[in-house]
Amino acid sequence: MGKNYLLGIDVGSSSVKAALVEAKTGTCIASAFYPKDEEKIIAVRTGWAEQEPERWWKNTKLAVKKVMSDALASGDDVMAIGISYQMHGLVCVDKKMRVLRPSIIWCDSRAVPYGEKAFREIGEAQCLEHLLNSPGNFTASKLAWVKENEPSIFEQIYKIMLPGDYIAMRLSGEAQTTVSGLSEGIMWDFKEQRPAKIVLDYFGISDNVIADIVPTFSVQCNVSEKIAKELGLKAGTPISYRAGDQPNNAVSLNVFNPGEIASTAGTSGVVYGVLGDTNYDKKSRVNTFAHVNYGTDCTRLGVLLCINGTGILNSWVHKNITPSIDYPDMDNMATKIPIGSDGLVVLPFGNGSERVLENKETGCSFHGLSFTKHTSAHIIRAAQEGIVFSFCYGMEIMQQMGMNIEKIHAGRANMFKSTLFRDTLATVSGAVIDVYKTDGAEGAAKAAGIGAGIYADNNEAFCTLESFAHIEPDVKHQEDYVEAYQRWKQILKTQINQ
Repeated sequence: MGKNYLLGIDVGSSSVKAALVEAKTGTCIASAFYPKDEEKIIAVRTGWAEQEPERWWKNTKLAVKKVMSDALASGDDVMAIGISYQMHGLVCVDKKMRVLRPSIIWCDSRAVPYGEKAFREIGEAQCLEHLLNSPGNFTASKLAWVKENEPSIFEQIYKIMLPGDYIAMRLSGEAQTTVSGLSEGIMWDFKEQRPAKIVLDYFGISDNVIADIVPTFSVQCNVSEKIAKELGLKAGTPISYRAGDQPNNAVSLNVFNPGEIASTAGTSGVVYGVLGDTNYDKKSRVNTFAHVNYGTDCTRLGVLLCINGTGILNSWVHKNITPSIDYPDMDNMATKIPIGSDGLVVLPFGNGSERVLENKETGCSFHGLSFTKHTSAHIIRAAQEGIVFSFCYGMEIMQQMGMNIEKIHAGRANMFKSTLFRDTLATVSGAVIDVYKTDGAEGAAKAAGIGAGIYADNNEAFCTLESFAHIEPDVKHQEDYVEAYQRWKQILKTQINQ
């Protein structure tokens, strides 16, 4: 008797993960990620960040083969495939679907001037009304950079894709994308309900480069016979879902409706909430995209707060300040330090330009450091507090847009494993936090079940999701946390006004 599995693939900037989920129980049967060491980011110049799409494909194949082998699964067992991917990346291919240059990925800041100029010259009101954002440092602006700086490559472009679109293309041979994907690249016009001609025309880019648009939840394409043989899958297996990593993280936590919030804190940190009404931040410090269940008759918008300098700061502290101890011991050290870290303040913005700071690149900085008072434990705590405070700073903008943040859903991964981080975030934000055991690959697998019609809806797909931890704000110490946050905000204000 055959098994009924769903395959999820999560294409991150650190690794590609695959998960095989049993459709009936929602249980993850096998998971694997490659490479085992963090994937290389190519930085030819300061502020640049590129990766080779062929490396994503190589690691996808390794991860899929591994989970199929570990689960003793056959191709007939896999009912559908879902894909999650790092957002905002630009993949350019020619007519033979060959990659023309390395992908310019999410944390690359070279396109900031292109987006800022477009925002001014198209017109801020026009951009916000149609795009809900500034063109900013997103995919369309990255393509404009290629057009101006690499014209010989630009001339060869047949289609552009996001990272997940590229993996789906390698699996199926078909170049496709989604409205949600186009919106994250600032290439979707919400008012006209079509690819954003106001941006493409401004940059002098034909809309012919846009891949075929398919629904997020649907049988979008099928695994080709050649790839099926190579990976041990069945030819014709449907690829029935794709979404950027942050919308997909929300999906993984069953966040589909207005007022629901999801958060992650990996290399970068994200708070992602769903709005039921069209709205935007006039300064594009947080960004509004089409959520996975967006439609002309169903306004579901994902508001994305992204802080680039999150887990990467905690990792930097680990490597450079406390290399001989592990992360749980770091947390234990930090909990012995008073709230507010005895006046030590860290601004965590050391991983490129920050949208929440209007695309300024301020760098990470330490303030109030005393050589006689502060220790490595103070640095650990101040770094975590700085990360939390940056989250709360962005969440205040989301609240001004009408988002009610009372409960945060998070996966048990990265910094959400830290009790100190969770307690500080709950107390400063005033929100309850529920932590779940899930990840992007598992979420993409279950979402594929929705797209293929295996599940009736998201509630059936995610009915087995269980809370691992429930964190309430620490009312007893809330005043101390708020005082530390206000001090942090004052220092940030001084820093960005210099």
